[in-house]
Amino acid sequence: MFNEGRRIHRSDVLVTSRRLVKMAVFWMLLVSVASLGLSEARSGVHDLGEEFYYELKALIDNRVEQKDPTPRRPKEVVGWPRSLPHLGQVTGVAVNSHGQPVIFHRGPRVWDASCFNATHHFQHVAEGPITVSTVLTLDPETGAVLSDWGSDRFYMPHGITVDSSDNIWLTDVALHQVFKFAAGRTQPSLILGVRFTPGSSKRHFCQPTSVAVTSTEEIFVADGYCNSRIMHFNQWGTLVRVIPKPTEFLSLQVPHGLALIESEDLLCIADRENMRVTCPRAGLLPYTSSPPATIQAPDLGRVFDVAALGDYVYAVNGPTSPQIPVRGFTLHPGSENVVDRWGPAAGFHNPHGIAICPNGSSLYVTEIGPNKVWKFTLISNQSSYTIQDLVL
Repeated sequence: MFNEGRRIHRSDVLVTSRRLVKMAVFWMLLVSVASLGLSEARSGVHDLGEEFYYELKALIDNRVEQKDPTPRRPKEVVGWPRSLPHLGQVTGVAVNSHGQPVIFHRGPRVWDASCFNATHHFQHVAEGPITVSTVLTLDPETGAVLSDWGSDRFYMPHGITVDSSDNIWLTDVALHQVFKFAAGRTQPSLILGVRFTPGSSKRHFCQPTSVAVTSTEEIFVADGYCNSRIMHFNQWGTLVRVIPKPTEFLSLQVPHGLALIESEDLLCIADRENMRVTCPRAGLLPYTSSPPATIQAPDLGRVFDVAALGDYVYAVNGPTSPQIPVRGFTLHPGSENVVDRWGPAAGFHNPHGIAICPNGSSLYVTEIGPNKVWKFTLISNQSSYTIQDLVL
């Protein structure tokens, strides 16, 4: 059955607030205990204890302000979009800095069993590229098309990412390439991979699926259907490393989507055929190695894409078995748990892409059959925190 759908460049080093707070509280407790022992001999126990109490309270209050709230729950926007032109398989969605969803679709082309041979070479090159616009920017309020481009260039669209500078990154599994387009431009400023040439060398991809880009423009490519690896490049497209390294105990089976949690130095991977989301270190900070955070559940199924908001990851699965519903999930890598399940009233059928707008107010899901775009608002839920939650 065919399958579808350390080098540090930072000017400002990212800091993981949770770990710093834990360390600070731990050392404060040690110092306070030692100081308390000394102060007893000086009859200053009460004053020191009171001082420690207020210092600890201030630290915890500050941690509450910094801690992400409980995950926002997606709520379907009924009736969105109001109208859209005829779409092909909508393989991906991203959101630019203006809050506008940008979708990548295949027009009249469909990925079926005839598209690739046993060596992963595309079999319909002679048909030429897709002649309709494949990249559409939509109005977030109505879903109307604001702009479109990408005709006569792509053969089998797959993944789309919009980075913090509004560059658009696209993957084409037939071309075995990754493209970077500057905002407002229709000619690529960077191309990775060799045209129509699958491979497993440092220069080649084999059906790359997805891209994630850091705030400092480091690039992660999910490579993809054949190689089942992640390629980490610097901003100029020079390979930094491959995930997993031969010494790492991480086996991927069709890494199909990527999401970065930079504050935690995590790269979360929709490890589709392993039916899980796994989050190894992104390698942006000089941490010692640690095992990946991995989320699996009996109903998670084949995970097609992921998107991050704060400390949480939102994911969509696809058809897996009659016993596993197709729906959305909210995951917490820190505890390796599924914390919520969600979806539209009518249900999903074949989700393929997911994205969250930069301000965290909206979430979008695309499907490849029926070919559809969904919009959800993200409803905030606040809750209280205990000292144990903040410190432990």
